[in-house]
Amino acid sequence: MTHSADHSVTGSAPQPDTFVRVCSLRELRPGRPRPFQVGSRTIAVVRQGDEVFAVSDRCSHADVSLSEGEVYGGVIECWLHGSCFDLRTGAATNPPAQKPIDTYPVRVVQGEVEVALPHD
Repeated sequence: MTHSADHSVTGSAPQPDTFVRVCSLRELRPGRPRPFQVGSRTIAVVRQGDEVFAVSDRCSHADVSLSEGEVYGGVIECWLHGSCFDLRTGAATNPPAQKPIDTYPVRVVQGEVEVALPHD
């Protein structure tokens, strides 16, 4: 499995509960989400404080990239209409979005960020 410059991870689709490397921890600037293509999913990975979160990179209201938005106070904000989503739960915390977004387990192993996705 390789990580290319366009932020995509190539190789076979991950199995359930299988963690896939997406980047190194040093590649993540605090509070700045980054998009990664993992299998058929685009996820936004963000470092906030000592924690790393992975969520769907699509707003449930406007279907635009959340990685272009801002992160503050444990939420990621959609740049288009201001919908906010909790980074831990994916819950919509600010309208107009009402539906949650997917969240994914994250672990950091020897400075490498790994995300577990359900089987595609």
